[in-house]
Amino acid sequence: MLPVILDTTDMIVAIIGSGPQARRRLQMVDEAGVGFVRVYAEQAQEEMRALAGDRLIEAWPSEADIAACHVVYIANVDDALAERLTGEARAHKTLVNVEDVKPLCDFHVPAIVRRGDMLLTASTGGKSPGLARRLKADLQARYPSDWQHRLDTLADARETWRAEGADFAELIKRTNEMIDAEGWLS
Repeated sequence: MLPVILDTTDMIVAIIGSGPQARRRLQMVDEAGVGFVRVYAEQAQEEMRALAGDRLIEAWPSEADIAACHVVYIANVDDALAERLTGEARAHKTLVNVEDVKPLCDFHVPAIVRRGDMLLTASTGGKSPGLARRLKADLQARYPSDWQHRLDTLADARETWRAEGADFAELIKRTNEMIDAEGWLS
């Protein structure tokens, strides 16, 4: 596995399905601020209709729909549909993740703790989602919501130090000094 954080500013992301896992994926991409999201589900459940709003297309995507996407999440659909959509996605070099079906995944979704722009993740490469959830709970406890403010404070200080001419090594030194002085990691 190769961990990466995608800048989705100009990406199209699709959620295919309507059940609880599909809704969780839609909530995840919404929390990440993905701007271009399409949701496909035949006979969508009411919860998905409410969550997706005008992004919902109440049909399964065509191959052209899949080809227009950069990333596709598939959940709560039958195996044959998941396999067909995965084949179409891969034929068009679209990254695909089928919930809990490792052979149909080009990537795995880590457990995520978001604190503003600070992103903490835990992954087991799909081997133990239960362990990843436990690690997530531990990270949530260790890094409460005030870390968003801490990151913003560090970012502001970094900009000031850069304006003063600090080089990369000096930025690291000053960052560590500030973290230690504030006792943020003790």
